[in-house]
Amino acid sequence: MSDLLEPETQLARRPDRRAARALAAMIFASRWLQAPLYIGLIIAQLVYVIVFGFDLVHLVEDVWLGIFDPSHHPMDEATIMLAVLGLIDVVMIANLLIMVIIGGYEIFVSRMDIAGHPDEPDWLSHVNANLLKVKLAVSIISISSIHLLATFIRIGSLPTEGTLAAEGEGARYTLAGVIMQVVIHLAFIVSAVALAWIDRVSDKHRAELKARAGAADAATA
Repeated sequence: MSDLLEPETQLARRPDRRAARALAAMIFASRWLQAPLYIGLIIAQLVYVIVFGFDLVHLVEDVWLGIFDPSHHPMDEATIMLAVLGLIDVVMIANLLIMVIIGGYEIFVSRMDIAGHPDEPDWLSHVNANLLKVKLAVSIISISSIHLLATFIRIGSLPTEGTLAAEGEGARYTLAGVIMQVVIHLAFIVSAVALAWIDRVSDKHRAELKARAGAADAATA
């Protein structure tokens, strides 16, 4: 269509195309604005490492005092289990952070030149936005499961009416509150299943389009 225009008109439109290319290049380069966000998540992960270290030291200290001075520092299985669940919770959140950092940087900022590295995650080679959403949803479900299990350990048997205080924390649990926590956990599960189903449908649709394109190329050859 541009060949039908006068040469003077074509020359006048060239600066507009250069401006459009410059604007597109600037917009594409703006993806690097997300790099400081991922650096901030790395710092947050360092904070979780420090928190994990302090929690582990406190657990070892409480167990040590509970063995040699059980009268002043009683330790039971439920208390140790809650402390271990707290450590697992920190680890799961750290895993969630590293998944967001690596996957988000790979998808939205720049490719990582780590092909063939022995420590390359197996999911990084085929990661996309949908797969990252599914993995994040599964990680959130795991974290929610840990919190739900900790709640069940703390409350033991909850009366149908009234509240029950959590020992040593001052928090109070109600039957409605615990049921709501279970409902929220189930909502996370339903959301993860929906995201996985959408990802599967999208992959199937892309495979069908690729097969049709291959068949069309074979027919024209």
